[in-house]
Amino acid sequence: MAVGWDPPEGVGPEATAVFRPVAPPYGPAQQSSAGRRASAAALASAGSADRTVPREADGRPRFPRGFAGSISHTECWAVAVVVPGAEAVGVDIENGVITPRVAGFVLAERERRTLLGPPGGYTARDLFAAKEAAFKALSSMGKLGDFTFWRIGLRRFGDGLVASYRGEPVSVWVRSEADLSFAVAIRR
Repeated sequence: MAVGWDPPEGVGPEATAVFRPVAPPYGPAQQSSAGRRASAAALASAGSADRTVPREADGRPRFPRGFAGSISHTECWAVAVVVPGAEAVGVDIENGVITPRVAGFVLAERERRTLLGPPGGYTARDLFAAKEAAFKALSSMGKLGDFTFWRIGLRRFGDGLVASYRGEPVSVWVRSEADLSFAVAIRR
């Protein structure tokens, strides 16, 4: 994936995504550093004077008030997405192979039947990333308690998806290339 991002239809022009490469030796420290650089750049681009993103006690990033955001990384890339004024944002990038066994565990039968391949057009990796992005957005709202990302339901809605858990919805958009799936969840 090129370093950059054209928002999928429906995300809106206020969303800012910044990709940063992960430096060798590509470990957790380098991935975290790339994510922090990406978040600082995304906050700057979104107009925030505060560009520091400390961690909550549970490790989640805490974006400045008024600038909902999220960070994700692989061993090679980090991305941060910031949406000023949004209630919650989640982002995920995935470059791994999602095996049929994992897809069978993570995706409900209805999701596999209606969203995978023809007729749905999504890959298992796309839907895994969508659920992970939705999980980040929904869990950042702090009112759903502890839950696991595979319990989130996905369904098609317009040009994107809607993810929901316990009746709380969040819009999700996915962009996919041969080696990477990129998902953004935004609750306005």
